[in-house]
Amino acid sequence: MKRVLILTGTVAALALGGAVAQDKQLTIVSWGGAYSKSQIEAYHKPYTEKTGVEILNEDKSANALAGIRAQVEAGNVTWDVVDMLQADAQRACDEGLVLEIPHDEWLAPAPDGTPASQDFIEGTLGPCFIPQILYATMFAYNTEAFPDGGPQTIEDVWDVEKFPGTRALQQIPQKNLEWALIADGVEPDKVYEVLATEEGQNRAFAKLDEIKDNVIWWSEGAQPPQMLADKEAVIATAYNGRIFNAQVNEDQPFEIMWDHQMFETDGWVVPVDTGNEETIKDYLKFATDTQRLADQAKYISYGPARQSSAPKVGKFEGTDIDMKPHMPTNPENLKTAIPFDVQFWADYGDALEERFNAWVAG
Repeated sequence: MKRVLILTGTVAALALGGAVAQDKQLTIVSWGGAYSKSQIEAYHKPYTEKTGVEILNEDKSANALAGIRAQVEAGNVTWDVVDMLQADAQRACDEGLVLEIPHDEWLAPAPDGTPASQDFIEGTLGPCFIPQILYATMFAYNTEAFPDGGPQTIEDVWDVEKFPGTRALQQIPQKNLEWALIADGVEPDKVYEVLATEEGQNRAFAKLDEIKDNVIWWSEGAQPPQMLADKEAVIATAYNGRIFNAQVNEDQPFEIMWDHQMFETDGWVVPVDTGNEETIKDYLKFATDTQRLADQAKYISYGPARQSSAPKVGKFEGTDIDMKPHMPTNPENLKTAIPFDVQFWADYGDALEERFNAWVAG
């Protein structure tokens, strides 16, 4: 398996609770791009400086669940810590592919002594899951394609006459099916109730049929900003941090449409049988403490998963840009947000993914 070295430790390894051997290393799997950069700056570099532990980074999170399954089944686990979406993490946990985590034993308390289990935002911790950030998947558009104003609602995305051009959607059923039902008139608080029925699933796919000829598909987080920049697509679903990065660092003429953003949690899991548990525990205690999660928000517009981190969020690194208004958790951005239902996708994910993949190919 290819491993890309991003950091090398050079100092003696000392860690909370005991020594970590100098020749230790961790293979950490994440998403790449601006998101991995935020982790490197906020977590990896400081941890290597503190401990001397070498960190190897692999940008494989788009296929993390399948990758862990394959490694565990082969009895050859090479990933130590894996960044996963919460729904996939729950599926991995249910299948026994990742370790259960005693949160208050493994994770640092808040600065005021509040146990970690009470400091992380309610509903974000899972039995095998440690959240890092809360992020949004939402629609964005290239303003140059719409001189008279771009789409403002999910219904507008389906209006190919008023807002002509190609839409770029992520090639997964999650979120696309929810938005299709909203575009078809389902109330947001009824979306998962409807989607749990065969009739509701048929309705969602029928609505997607309406724009299928205007859709191209993406699978990696770096693709939607590039598709918008190249005008390969004029509207795209994307992670809000990727669009913020393109706006601020690349001066791209993009606008975020916060209407019915899908609000989700992303974080860490630990595959079973890594043989590296002590170093992993030490890294996770460091990387998920209050200051480190606040530090990540200097580099990308995702909200930290700890309540004690939120007041410490400041400006975008090297600028005077206040990060708080760019967070999906900003009250203005949350007005029509839909909480992503992790349990629904843990229960229905396999069947709907199979149907969705067949629909895309058909």
